[in-house]
Amino acid sequence: MTDAKTSADAAAARESLARARREIEEIDRELIALLARRVGRSKEIGTLKRIAGMPTLDPAREAEVIRRAASVAREQGLSDEKVRDIFWQIIGLSRTAQTEGE
Repeated sequence: MTDAKTSADAAAARESLARARREIEEIDRELIALLARRVGRSKEIGTLKRIAGMPTLDPAREAEVIRRAASVAREQGLSDEKVRDIFWQIIGLSRTAQTEGE
């Protein structure tokens, strides 16, 4: 292989890497927007629970959310354990949002 070809291949790889990173940055923005949307709905749910006289925390519902997330993760070829960990963090955000108005 010539130095020129090696240099061209390296330049093309760097450009592809930059494109892939920009795409990941966009996906990250989309994920954060979805989290913000979920937290907004959680606030609404917290208000509705208070009006209905229901407890804010619902461990059975949280377990159901975790099971569903793990199942979807497996369907997508992702580690269900890692996705469970992520969803516990998301549930924590939701809990905080639901209890803010108490």
